[in-house]
Amino acid sequence: MTTTEIVLPGIVEPDGLRVEHRELPRPGAGEALIRVEATGVSFAEQQMRRGKYYDQPPFPFVPGYDVVGTVLEADDPTLAGRRVAALTKTGGWRSHVVLPTADLVPVPDGLDAAEAETFVVNGITAWQMLHRVARVRRGGTILVHGASGGVGTTLVQLARAAGISVIGTASARNQDVVTALGATAVDYRGDVPARVRELAPAGVDAVFDHVGGPGIVDSFRLLAPGGTLVAYGSASTKDDPGNSRLPVLKLLARLLWWNALPNRRRAHFYNVWGGKRNLPRFRARLAEDLTAVFGLAVSGTLQPQVAARLPLTEAAKALTLAESGTVTGKVVLVP
Repeated sequence: MTTTEIVLPGIVEPDGLRVEHRELPRPGAGEALIRVEATGVSFAEQQMRRGKYYDQPPFPFVPGYDVVGTVLEADDPTLAGRRVAALTKTGGWRSHVVLPTADLVPVPDGLDAAEAETFVVNGITAWQMLHRVARVRRGGTILVHGASGGVGTTLVQLARAAGISVIGTASARNQDVVTALGATAVDYRGDVPARVRELAPAGVDAVFDHVGGPGIVDSFRLLAPGGTLVAYGSASTKDDPGNSRLPVLKLLARLLWWNALPNRRRAHFYNVWGGKRNLPRFRARLAEDLTAVFGLAVSGTLQPQVAARLPLTEAAKALTLAESGTVTGKVVLVP
């Protein structure tokens, strides 16, 4: 038996991805062989193909930040046949993967594999930024940049479920989606700071910013006293030449400087892999948070935003679509 995988050979356009086949891997002690039913296209893969993801492995490698699938074989026989989800960072764009059983989170009945996939890295990221980092209280107001994207749509829904008002930036074509999710939509091409000040004259309780670049200054200035800026990317610099780590390091330095000032505001850089040095605690927290997100999805509180479902072998088309800026939610690959 063989497994199909998508290989990123170097800095290439999406059509430079390679479809390859190799012998089906076998699980070892503490591992499980999973038949992948859904894997996603995240912003991370868009950066990786440019060689711009902060700590990506050397080329060539198989991308794929997260997976949902069914356990085929494991040293723990009770796992066989169970649908599970896992955060992988790389390696998910395969028809079969071998993962540590300790990294697997059960997927509840009632969730379609592609729908569940939209909540893995996006759900963990949104939940932890909102509830573990910013800790916004009921009745607060937040600003979500890129509110029509994968993380953005999940973050908007989680905030609304927690009784938090949301202002969300999006393109003109995607504002209806943001509004339907319960947020006040703002065109990101307009004067965002002026519009946000109209909507929240005293400032917002938190800003979630994946864009970085010069606009991060406006994000910080829009905070109310006691507010929190959560930066979790530097999308505005994805096409800049030079060292891929430099924009992130500059952003971290700016956040540290702001935290050193007596301005009654906080600034954080969120990394979903933060805290992994304490692996048992990291795994327990991840499982707890993803389980909470899945529970809200099963109850109907969260609506999955599947932008498109494409076969794994059409990963190039899926990546092109995800990068087009024309879709809302997440593009999902279905092996």
